[in-house]
Amino acid sequence: MVSDMKNITRAEKVFIIVSFILLGLLALMIVVPMISVVINSFVSAAETARRGQFILWPEDWDFTAYKMLFNSDRIYSGYVNTLFVTFVGTGLSMLMTICTAYPLSKKDLRGRNGILAMIFFTMLFNAGIIPNFLLVKTIGLLDTRWALVLPYLLNTWNMLMMRNFFYAIPDALEEAAFLDGANQLQIIVKVVLPLSLPSIATISMFYAVAFWNAWFPGVMYLTNKNLQPVQNVMRSIIVAASGNLEDIGVSVDDVQVLPTSNTLKCASIVITTVPILVVYPFIQKYFVKGAMVGSVKG
Repeated sequence: MVSDMKNITRAEKVFIIVSFILLGLLALMIVVPMISVVINSFVSAAETARRGQFILWPEDWDFTAYKMLFNSDRIYSGYVNTLFVTFVGTGLSMLMTICTAYPLSKKDLRGRNGILAMIFFTMLFNAGIIPNFLLVKTIGLLDTRWALVLPYLLNTWNMLMMRNFFYAIPDALEEAAFLDGANQLQIIVKVVLPLSLPSIATISMFYAVAFWNAWFPGVMYLTNKNLQPVQNVMRSIIVAASGNLEDIGVSVDDVQVLPTSNTLKCASIVITTVPILVVYPFIQKYFVKGAMVGSVKG
């Protein structure tokens, strides 16, 4: 590394230094607001009144907002609903994506260009909110968890990315497996999918984040509060933060001084964001595409 730095020109050194500075500033723009939200979720009402809304480090860490939120039964039911939607939705979405992308990656598929054109058309135009609602109502999905999953199983952009990854896999690998006696299903399961782990992990993360953060489907398709995902539950709490929290199931009996609405909002953001952030480090290793290196010789 040191020897490489000695061989670069002065202009390249300046470019590297400026790039590091700009990337550092960009990282601060992303990290500082996140840290601020976490810190302000532990600020008491008295300290907020004394020091203002923006506090870099609290004098006394206050857990009142978290105690109030976790005393609500709706938080736990919301988490159960969100976990169901996220895990089931991501699994079914990946199944649909793989089953659609793999055939479309084959050059000998008849009508491939026409199918791709119809799929691409859906990226530009959609039916709209009212037709989607009427469709979900007609097939009997209103007020069910499946209303949050089935209408959103296949994302066109994710499918096209997966199709391009399948397209880059050399045909020689599949031909060699076929000559060894493998059928088409075995080729997909034992050859194609293992080589596609980086793409599968990345797109699965996209689907999981989308399902976890989904808020609008719960508003549009659900009236039963027991079926609402955690995002909708937290929105109800944030909206009611300046009113009567007991109306939405948040207990205030054991709280002497209520937290401010800003502290309650920050705590809600932390509760809904941290779980999905924890997943990222476990699949980060798959984000670097390296499975194809050395897979074909000669």
